[in-house]
Formats: sequence, C-alpha cells, structure tokens
Amino acid sequence: MQTLIKSVPLLDLHREYAPIRTEVLKAIEEVVDSTQFIMGPKITELEKKIATYCDAKRAVGVSSGTDALVIALMALEIGQDDEVITTPFTFFATAGSIARVGAKAVFVDIDPLTYNIDPAKIEAAITPKTKAIMPVHLFGQMADMDPIMDIAKRHNLFVIEDAAQAIGSTYKGKKAGSVGTIGCFSFFPSKNLGCCGDGGIVTTNDEALADKLEILRVHGSKPKYYHHLIGGNFRLDPLQAAVLLVKLPFLEGHHAVRRQNAAFFDASFKGILDTPYVQEGNGMIYNQYTLRLKNRVAMINALDAKNIGHSIYYPVPLHMQSCFEHWGYKAGDFPESEKAATEVLSIPIFSGLTQEELETVVRVITNHKN
Repeated sequence: MQTLIKSVPLLDLHREYAPIRTEVLKAIEEVVDSTQFIMGPKITELEKKIATYCDAKRAVGVSSGTDALVIALMALEIGQDDEVITTPFTFFATAGSIARVGAKAVFVDIDPLTYNIDPAKIEAAITPKTKAIMPVHLFGQMADMDPIMDIAKRHNLFVIEDAAQAIGSTYKGKKAGSVGTIGCFSFFPSKNLGCCGDGGIVTTNDEALADKLEILRVHGSKPKYYHHLIGGNFRLDPLQAAVLLVKLPFLEGHHAVRRQNAAFFDASFKGILDTPYVQEGNGMIYNQYTLRLKNRVAMINALDAKNIGHSIYYPVPLHMQSCFEHWGYKAGDFPESEKAATEVLSIPIFSGLTQEELETVVRVITNHKN
C-alpha cells in the first residue's frame, strides 16, 4: 500500500538535529558553564579539525561565510579600484564582498552544464587592475580549478575559492578550500555543515596569511589594543563552534545520503529532465539538487499543488542587480547566466528524506512532465 505523503519540505532541520539534540545541548552547556563566550578552546579545536578535513594547513573561524570573503579580500590587500574576476550566477555575497572593500567585480559567464565560472572566458577579462579570481563552487560542485590556477599563475593573481556551498567537495582528489590562495566557507544553517546561526571559516596553506587573518578578525590587533592593521569584528562564536564540533563527524555520512538521493533522482528523471551535471573528476556534495526546466512556472505550480518544497537559486544574476548598476553591466552581457536564472529549480535533497518522500517528488514531477 502506497504511503500518503501530504508534503515534502525543501529542508527539515528538525530531522537533522533530533538524533544529536542531546549532544548539541551538552556542547552548548559546556560553553555556557565555561563562560568562554569569545574565542577560546572550542574555536581552536574546530579550526584544527576543519583544516584537517579540508586538507589545508590552517583554518581561521569567522563570523559568517560573507565575512569569510570580506576578510579574505582584506588579507590580500584588495581594495579601492582593484578588480576581482568572478561569476554573476551566485549568491549576492560573492560580489557584495568585493564591493564592500571598494573593488569591482568583473563578471565572467558560466559553463551552462556546471553553472560554475567558465575558465575559457577568464583570461579575456584580465586587466592591469585585476588582483584575484574568485571562482564559486556552486551547488556543491567545485569549479574547474586547473585552468583557473594556471591563468592565475601566469598573471600573478590570487585565487579566492568561494566554497560556501561546497565543504567536502573534491576536484581531482583535492578538497575545496585547499587549491586556491584562500578558501571561504559558510556554516549557514541550511548548508551541509550548518550551525545554529551565522558562522564561517577561512582555509589556507599559507602560514603567514593565516596569521594575518587571525589578526584581522579581532580588529587588526596583536597584542590586544595594539593595532597595526585595520581589521574588523569577524570572530566565530564559540557556541556555534561547539555545535559544529558535534556535527562534523556526521558530515561525510550526510554527503553520502545526499549523493544516494541524487542518484535516485538521476535515474528517475533520465531522458525526461535536465538533471545536475557532474564534471568528470569532481566529487559533488549536492548542497542543492538543481533541475533545468523550459517551463519553470508550470513545474512550480505542480509542486506547490502537492506541497513539495523548492527554491530558485538564483532568479536574478548579479550583473542585473540594481545596487551594482554603477559597474555598467546590462541585460544580455552574460547570456548563459541569464538563461540559467530563468530555468533552474532546486528540489529537496537533504539527507533526512524518506524513500516515500523521494518517490513522491519523482511522481509529481514525472506526472507533470507526462
């Protein structure tokens, strides 16, 4: 007898926390009892474990994924009138962080299959003002890093990996955050590794750069009250670090289930829909499972009618956002990004989904297509 599923959420954090609730509360209680509410041993422990997990020499905990990008740019002394090459098909923080330090985002269109920046288009965008390339590992899949690193080396550019959606993803055996100059991660609650609020971390294999990042996150002071740099308040909260330390050992298991769910969708939609393309040599963590649809509105209506969660990542490319008008971009400049923005739709993929829920999602989508 077929189980009647009344709704399927895009994400249900209750299911993620229920099995570890006691451990999470105990970890939070330890921080409260210690009264070590700023920095401290939980931060240090998390940094060491994330560095190991990401195959990086160092990790520096920060206040959010957005601030990870900002502090990375600050540490590399990228600022007024500098240029950073990146993609317009991503979350606002990618270009927003560049704007916040006074630099300009120079956009390059995406590969229509992976939705990541197209390396073949990067070199033509380099000018004497270019200081860095910021590839985004979108939806949990790393960008094509070998050609990006080759271009950066030839032109003496930094590479900042926006890995907010990609912790644990791999490229030819290399972990996200271990390839470029700096890797930037988010622990926003909806991420594969999410905390109970805002949080982020920066990874690097450059010891001197890591030392500088640690100084910048505490207003540029070392020792306290002695400021040789102008930094900011970019500290990770020990309460969030405590939660992440509980969740980190389960991360690979969650990745595995997401991949299993994705394989079920891939098989179910084969020959019917454009499913996520995984580049050869990439290990994807499926932060999102994103379909490509010619009639997205009709599909959204069909999913809404059956209370199945979905989301559009992202409906407006960054070069068409009004706050960036001063950079001089216009509709038509990046056709692949603009086309993707009208066609992509992400459906539930989180590790807590039941088989009945997966089958319900498939049934609604395939029935609509038929």
